[in-house]
Amino acid sequence: MSRINLDNSEELMIGNEKFVLFLSEEEIQNRVKQLGEQITKEYEDKVPVFIGLLNGSFLFMADLIKHIALDCEIDFMRLSSYGDAKISSGKVTMVKDLNCNITGRDVIVVEDIVDTGLSISYIEKLMEHHNPSSVKIASLLLKPDSLKYDVKIDYIGFKIPDKFVVGYGLDYAQKFRNLRSIYVLSENGVL
Repeated sequence: MSRINLDNSEELMIGNEKFVLFLSEEEIQNRVKQLGEQITKEYEDKVPVFIGLLNGSFLFMADLIKHIALDCEIDFMRLSSYGDAKISSGKVTMVKDLNCNITGRDVIVVEDIVDTGLSISYIEKLMEHHNPSSVKIASLLLKPDSLKYDVKIDYIGFKIPDKFVVGYGLDYAQKFRNLRSIYVLSENGVL
């Protein structure tokens, strides 16, 4: 077992790969607060249902709803398209479905990262069968250069380059989700 530094280290070694600090805990928390305030204004007099996509979104969603000054409900779904790999398999499978009824409800789907848009495209089609009043997507990270599907992300924390990132819910082979900051894989010391 290895011990990791949860503080904002400038770099992190995972196996023989070097990751460097990309978004600090402070930067993330400031942006999450802004998103929470924006959603609060836009959903005034409504009771939205936040649906977190497990496992990656759990930290982002927990911090986001702390800044939602409205009555709200939460639920979770789990999809899989990565397994333990650094790139998507190209196929989405449902691992855990909703527990709540969202018919006629205002839904905000919370995702950790949107790269190709495959999972969001899958979710959008799935939501149509539940007949919600509205569906919006909140993602902490968006890789615009990686998008292969025409998806609309309504609330974006940060737009990032097409690089592999880890921390703050994002994993590497199911590990390192507990880092408070986000790190990017360094290629020969260059971002």
